[in-house]
Amino acid sequence: MLSKKFLRRTAVAGASLIGLTAIAATTLWALDRAFPPPLPAELTVSTEVQDRDGELLRAFATPDGYWRLETRLDQVDKQFVDMLVTYEDKRFWDHEGVDVLALARAAGQFATSGRIVSGGSTLSMQLARLIEPRESRSLGSKVKQMLRAIQIERRLSKREILERYLTLAPYGGNLEGVRAASLAYFGKEPKRLTVSEAALLVALPQLPEKRRPDRNLKIAHAARDRVLTRMVSSRLLGEREAARAALDDVSDLRRTLPALAAHAAYAMLPKAVPGQPLQLTIRKSVQEGLEQVARDAATKLGPRLSVAMVLADSRTGDILGEVGSANFFDASRSGWIDMTKIVRSPGSTLKPFIYGLAFEQGLVAQETLIDDSPVDFSGYRPKNFDMGYQGDVSIRQALQLSLNVPAIRVLDAVGPTRLMARFRQAGVSPILPVNEAPGLAIGLGGVGVTLRDLVQLYTGLANGGKTHTLHDGTEPANAERTSATILDGPANWQIIDILSGVKPPEGALQRGIAYKTGTSYGYRDAWSVGFDGRYVLGVWVGRPDAGAVPGLSGYVSAAPILFEGFVRSGLAAIPLPGKPPGMFSPRREDLPVTLARFGAGSDGLVQATVSEPAPTIIFPPDGARVDLGTNSADASPLVLKLQGGRAPFRWLANGKPLAGIDRRRTATWQPDGAGYSTLTVIDAAGRAASVKVFVE
Repeated sequence: MLSKKFLRRTAVAGASLIGLTAIAATTLWALDRAFPPPLPAELTVSTEVQDRDGELLRAFATPDGYWRLETRLDQVDKQFVDMLVTYEDKRFWDHEGVDVLALARAAGQFATSGRIVSGGSTLSMQLARLIEPRESRSLGSKVKQMLRAIQIERRLSKREILERYLTLAPYGGNLEGVRAASLAYFGKEPKRLTVSEAALLVALPQLPEKRRPDRNLKIAHAARDRVLTRMVSSRLLGEREAARAALDDVSDLRRTLPALAAHAAYAMLPKAVPGQPLQLTIRKSVQEGLEQVARDAATKLGPRLSVAMVLADSRTGDILGEVGSANFFDASRSGWIDMTKIVRSPGSTLKPFIYGLAFEQGLVAQETLIDDSPVDFSGYRPKNFDMGYQGDVSIRQALQLSLNVPAIRVLDAVGPTRLMARFRQAGVSPILPVNEAPGLAIGLGGVGVTLRDLVQLYTGLANGGKTHTLHDGTEPANAERTSATILDGPANWQIIDILSGVKPPEGALQRGIAYKTGTSYGYRDAWSVGFDGRYVLGVWVGRPDAGAVPGLSGYVSAAPILFEGFVRSGLAAIPLPGKPPGMFSPRREDLPVTLARFGAGSDGLVQATVSEPAPTIIFPPDGARVDLGTNSADASPLVLKLQGGRAPFRWLANGKPLAGIDRRRTATWQPDGAGYSTLTVIDAAGRAASVKVFVE
């Protein structure tokens, strides 16, 4: 039986122990509060600009010059995490910051071999070293790491500890964190790593400079193989799987981190919030394709020329890809200038909207004839691009051939002010010369627009006549987004139908798009804008300093880039809309008299706007006798020639029309036999000339 004295002493000792424990705990708690680990709420990480789906477009180095991308566990391959924990800290999920068994093993190995065989540091201890770098490898530093690890475990969950380690771990040079390392060494995010890649990333942080594969390939290779061997002994990998992984090459290439959408990315920087990625409406795959097309095209085009591109979803106004220049870092092409936002002359690219208004007002049909010949509008004398004239052409031909004179004739009828008002209604305000009112010259590029403006206007054509304000995410949060009708539905379809018939550039893949080209005065800007049933792509080619480029043209220089851009964007082609129900597209012979020719009055007669001389038959001359050998089997045809008049021309022999209508001023006639005949020609204005001849 225990004595009372023993029990008293035991109680006193127990109370003392409890007291000492309480004092120690209180002291440790006070020290923990007084000297907390340097754990900021948010790590200093690289600013990321992401696409619409969260994929990295561009990252900016931290203020201290490191590529340090914030990492979450769901962004990293699970097998890599398992290999990391197995290799570095196999009891990570169970200990409280310090693995006593690992420390004992390491101490025993050091005592028996006299050197460090394996470390006893946990991932929590390694995180402590990363956030508070040690000055030396002393015992005191190790103890401090252990205490910090315990503090860290009290404040962060295991998941948070892993994520911070994966964000801060060194991988050589100015690479920190597994995401930066995976992008630099493998060119991809660490979401899906091969076994070989995962093993290399596990090995690098222990000796990041010594094992850098871009500088010490053999050492990196050996370090990876040691990790694979450890995984086999830990039964995380099978021998065959590890052997196959060991056969994979280790690349000695360090890639640059993604640097897409440079202009938009820099424009986003004022919005940066520490620890929060910035997001654009751009789609990474589209952006990659367009940038490659722009680089390749600029190389072919020659020095100092640049390329800008904008691809938008017409149904939402989202910009899915935008290239401000062929190469942001190419000083010879002024690559830092975002040419999607620079005001330039649009050439002929506004013509579809001129004709669209004419369709709306019932002034024309596709087969309405219009005169393409020199004309004077109170001193303004538009000329065609090739300085030639076609005579009478249909409205469809006039737009497809981008003839200047017919476009100005139509603009004169619909009114330049009305056209400008429609543009402003669609959210685009073209820039006019100072103190000038809208004039006819705007139809041929005498106004300033940006590439984004142009694409915004064309979203209306691709979207049934309804435009949407373009946006890419760089706009202020309170920026107004509007939609407006630029053309009514039937008129809009007429323009689509015409533009879809424009011949693609030579060698271009057929994609089923409608498009228009343009060339500004002096060969300074080449444009091409096209669309399918949903997406609109605009292309600008030229010199950023607005210098002239002989031979530059929309069809030759910009149109091939447009078609290649659609292909390389990777977007599925959306068919153009079909003819709306009830839409009537009459043939020329079925047109009402007022639509047969542009400029006809309400009485159906052609208005007196004709400036050409009346037609005159110059051969055969009136009263001539012509020997054609009509009595022989090989009788010759009679060649007919005329001067003046407006094309097209119809010839009649003895009151009967010859086959077809001809634009040329020569024709042939095969008489039925000998005798007198009357030959007549009628021009497009209804004026006629006749001669009488005797055929032998």
